[in-house]
Amino acid sequence: MHDRTHALIVIDMQNDFCPGGALAVAGGDAIVAPINALMDDFATVILTQDWHPAGHSSFASSHPGHSPMTMIDMPYGPQVLWPDHCIQGSKGARFHPDLRTDGDLIIRKGFNPAIDSYSAFFENDHATPTGLEGYLRTRGITTLTMVGLALDFCVNYSAVDGAKLGFDVTVRPDLSRAIDLDGSEKAALDGMKNAGVTLA
Repeated sequence: MHDRTHALIVIDMQNDFCPGGALAVAGGDAIVAPINALMDDFATVILTQDWHPAGHSSFASSHPGHSPMTMIDMPYGPQVLWPDHCIQGSKGARFHPDLRTDGDLIIRKGFNPAIDSYSAFFENDHATPTGLEGYLRTRGITTLTMVGLALDFCVNYSAVDGAKLGFDVTVRPDLSRAIDLDGSEKAALDGMKNAGVTLA
């Protein structure tokens, strides 16, 4: 058991990111059982949940003439346009039914209709906080292990932001799965290493 300064962060293990979902990540459901087992090694477990309103600005359906998985420029920078996914209150937004959800905290992100939010720490403007940093600081947590979906987007952004904020961050690629959009998996792994994230 890790001590209380070390938290496990389980990122976006939701139906829409698992096989059969609107934005399915290949093999996403295969990591549910080992993540559940890993929770027993941590005194603090935090889960994140993508939580979009209908018509979110990151959805391709909100931009006539644009297809899912294409890029556009938003006021805060480049944005991938996604299929509609993880809509608040929908089955797709729920955690995978086999996932343990008896953690200490659930951070919901992406609920601002004007801006996407990959990171558990900040919206995609890299400035608007989710509140996670303050929670960790007040709990005296300094070390983070991250797992979940998708490795090259929400896990990646969360890990890099955590390292920039001064946390000791480890990512478990074996307990994560990637979308791998145009080489995004390798770019994410390289970027995490360069940011000081440990890949275990």
